Amino acid sequence: MGSPWKPFLFFSIVSGLTDLTESAAARPMTYAAAVLRMKSDSSSTLLSSRSRPRHSGASSPEWSLFSSYPLSSQNLLNSQEDYRSEESEEFGPVFIQEPDDVIFSLDSDEKKVMLRCEARGNPPPTYSWFVNGSEVHAEADYRYSLIEGNFIITNASESTDYGRYQCKAQNSFGTVLSRDALLQFAFLKPFSTKARGGVSVREGQGVVLMCTPPPHSPEIIYSWVFNEFPSFVAEDSRRFISQDTGNLYISKVQPSDVGSYICLVKNPVTNVRVLSPPTPLTLKTDGVMGEYEPKIEVHFPTSVLAAKGVTVRLECFALGNPVPTITWRKINGNIPKKARLRKSQAVLEIPNIQLDDSGTYECKAENPRGGTAFKGHLQVYTLPQWVRMINDTQMDSGEKLQWECKATGRPRPTYRWLLNGLPLTSQARIEIVNGELTIHRVQQTDSGMYQCIAENKYGAVYSSAELKILASPPVFVPNPVHIIATLGKDVFLECKPKASPKPRILWKRGDRRIVPNKRIMLLRNNTLRIVNSSRADEGNYVCRAENQLGSAEMTAMLWVKEAMRVELNPSRVEVTVGESVVLSCKATHDTSLDVAFQWFFNQRPINFQQDGGHFEYIQTVRAQQTSTVDLMIRSILLKHAGKYGCRAQTSADTVFAEAELLVRGPPGPPGVVIVEEITDTTATLSWTRGLDNHSPISTYNIQARSPFSLGWQTVKTEPEPVTGDLESAVAVQLNPWVEYEFRVVASNAIGTGDPSAPSRAVRTKEAVPSVAPANVSGGNGRRHELVISWEPVSEEFQNGEGFGYIVAFRANGSRGWKEKMVTSADSTTYKYRDETFPPLTPFEVKVGVYNNKGDGPFSKVVVIHSAEGEPREAPSDTKAYSISSSEMKVTWKPPNPGPGRPRGYEVSYWKDAEQEESGQKQRTVKNETSMVLSGLESNSLYHITVKGFNSIGQGPASAAVTARTRKAPPAQPPSNLMWIQEGNNVSLSWTPVKARDNESDVIGYMVMLRQEGRPHNQITRTINPSTMLSLPEGGTYIIEVRALSEGGEGSLGSQVRLVTSSVFSHSLSIIEALQLL
Repeated sequence: MGSPWKPFLFFSIVSGLTDLTESAAARPMTYAAAVLRMKSDSSSTLLSSRSRPRHSGASSPEWSLFSSYPLSSQNLLNSQEDYRSEESEEFGPVFIQEPDDVIFSLDSDEKKVMLRCEARGNPPPTYSWFVNGSEVHAEADYRYSLIEGNFIITNASESTDYGRYQCKAQNSFGTVLSRDALLQFAFLKPFSTKARGGVSVREGQGVVLMCTPPPHSPEIIYSWVFNEFPSFVAEDSRRFISQDTGNLYISKVQPSDVGSYICLVKNPVTNVRVLSPPTPLTLKTDGVMGEYEPKIEVHFPTSVLAAKGVTVRLECFALGNPVPTITWRKINGNIPKKARLRKSQAVLEIPNIQLDDSGTYECKAENPRGGTAFKGHLQVYTLPQWVRMINDTQMDSGEKLQWECKATGRPRPTYRWLLNGLPLTSQARIEIVNGELTIHRVQQTDSGMYQCIAENKYGAVYSSAELKILASPPVFVPNPVHIIATLGKDVFLECKPKASPKPRILWKRGDRRIVPNKRIMLLRNNTLRIVNSSRADEGNYVCRAENQLGSAEMTAMLWVKEAMRVELNPSRVEVTVGESVVLSCKATHDTSLDVAFQWFFNQRPINFQQDGGHFEYIQTVRAQQTSTVDLMIRSILLKHAGKYGCRAQTSADTVFAEAELLVRGPPGPPGVVIVEEITDTTATLSWTRGLDNHSPISTYNIQARSPFSLGWQTVKTEPEPVTGDLESAVAVQLNPWVEYEFRVVASNAIGTGDPSAPSRAVRTKEAVPSVAPANVSGGNGRRHELVISWEPVSEEFQNGEGFGYIVAFRANGSRGWKEKMVTSADSTTYKYRDETFPPLTPFEVKVGVYNNKGDGPFSKVVVIHSAEGEPREAPSDTKAYSISSSEMKVTWKPPNPGPGRPRGYEVSYWKDAEQEESGQKQRTVKNETSMVLSGLESNSLYHITVKGFNSIGQGPASAAVTARTRKAPPAQPPSNLMWIQEGNNVSLSWTPVKARDNESDVIGYMVMLRQEGRPHNQITRTINPSTMLSLPEGGTYIIEVRALSEGGEGSLGSQVRLVTSSVFSHSLSIIEALQLL
């Protein structure tokens, strides 16, 4: 059955408002949001002015969470404050965007100028514009249009539209004016076409060529063209173009300066360029100008004004012969380090100018004939900047308003005030002293938009604020108020009407005025406090508020209920990792009250959406006087151990119960591992116990890691095993001189835990090497060499610094060992050379190790033979004979067996007219005793030698033999090829080939038959100039004929192509025969 209180509880808030909002996981609302919505703008408790910054509206929070709960007595303090959303709040206009200065190009394709202005306010503001202080009537000129707050001028012109513009925004709460915006027009008119007179000077004399620019706006850029475009005048110590006057200055004219000069000006806004008529410069013929002292012809003003942060350019250039040198200095100070000299020191450029850069600057022009100087003062000004601004303020009528605005600037700013866009001056109740505004005994008529303006001659800044004068009779919202309290606890009944000016407050119960006593107290904020509430305190309480504008009453209906009891079971439980548990929370409470539950883990609310994999909220079970909820914790992890809390909450009170969950699991990581002592093979370690997670630690596993190990490896320890009651152990059987890190892993009956953090890296002490080199072998090498090789010992087993090898060897049968030191730890080979021992002498060999601590073990003794050396005898019975005009075959016999056995042979050959060094060489792949030489020239005599080789080197060459290649085969191919086909047979004949004198004689012919589409050929050889061929089956056949000679095959002549059918008649049938060239 539902609660009888629900119809009365729309504006009720349960006690502990913060906690309740957190308990409603499905309702995203915070306590802060709710309180913000409830704040009153005109509470009677406001004794002085209330200021707030200008701000935009915010969205409304939801109220559904509190719709079914009456007010708690502990949280009534803010319950009766009025609230309103930002969307519905009414306020005066506030600028979002103010107009900016505009330079409009008259040459622009866009013929419209837009000055932007936007303000927010409720009601939405309306806009109007002023130019040069006079209001613009948009409807009076078709060129003007107003879109929202933006002012648009079509077909703007300088003569009618140049000036300062100001935007005015207003609504029912007041008016504000924007800052000024200057509208300028960019243009550049052409030069006069009137011809300019020439300038004639003596050589060595200075000259100034006048630019006389045309009308323009804004400032333009000057350059000069010499004779024809685009040959520009280059500025140097002798020539200077002033960007102030536009003139070209030549301090000392030379014959190369004679020519025509054109002034070119550019508007940087429109990018338009125009050229002046040419000015001819000629030299007089009546002599050369002598030397004279400098004369400064162009310089910066005597007083320069510059805005802070801009770049200042000071110009100074002089005429003179010789060309003067320009220098700069700052009187009573140093030129700023950031300053730069430009254009051969004619320009001093100071970027980002600051107040410290102000002062007197001097430029000096000097040459051997004398010097002159100019001084000017640079003054830096700053626009006004706010230090303190005014803020929106709400006041009760009759109070005193004090506003102060303050700004910095150079010159020091002055202040003026506006009220709703009109000047405000001192009068009667209003006092204005610079940036301070005081209004005594404010009235409703003082409401409106105020603006403080700080200005100097370089600019102005505006600060705006709204003043609201509150005047209203007392109003209570909500009314009546229903409060449920807990028996025996204190009750707070608030009385906070909306009223201005502040009302008088009176509390009554029934018709009788409440007189404060020890149990019923009236607090300073007009809240009624009832101590140790009882059933007798139930009833209606009336708060009466009254001011000169009226009065109102609020009724607070109070019920006192029994305290709620909460049980959480089990109160303590132990589980093992991976198991599940259910906690049950049972609340006993008044049947008329609804109860809300919330679960906590270690004092923090459980987020069932984020932790849904482990936590489940089991829905409420409601009985007559009890409500129950369960918390299921699944697949428990170690991190789930801790305190679990259940909070039950009604509109009367809140009760919290806690249970402890202990989780048994694998141990936690042990504490810091410390290496207390280190030897060459041991490390004494200690650590601190980690959490046993409610299951005793049984053993510890010690692990080590070195640069040579594959990750962490378990090491042997003393004692073995390391039981759980120990906190130290010795790692043994370590390798000397190796850097180790150690860690400890604990285990218990549940499992093995996470490892500890690694210890600091430590290196074991040095020791004598204990590992000998492996795989000792050798052989090969050059004659009289003994080559010994081995696998190097890993750095892990070198056991210390100064590691090396001891190579010991002796001839088989001898007694004494020869020992040689190899100092490089990376060495794998040692070569010993002795001219006295013959090839393939057997040696006993062993390789040992050593380091700075001493000598280590030797390897096992192995027998290694000395090198057999390169071949010692030449091949015998070398023969060579011609195979064709380009090939010879060479054969030989290997040398007698013995040391220096060949692993292959190298054949050298060269023509009779050549030297052996220029000949060619070919090697056999293995130990073959013959080779075919190809690519030889025909009918040529060749010399051939053969020598053996092996890995050591080459042996002696055999005696040279000679052989001549055969003559070249005939170049003329067989001709007049004729054929007759009869059935499967084809009869061929051709004209015999006759060899020339330098060609090999014809010894026969080769006929090749090939069927198209098949790879193999049928070859027929004949000594006659004719033959008979048999065609095996139908198809297309190609027949080719070549002459054969001792020099090889001759050239290919004509081809015969035959197309045959698989069915033949006995009569003569030539199906198709084509002679292909």
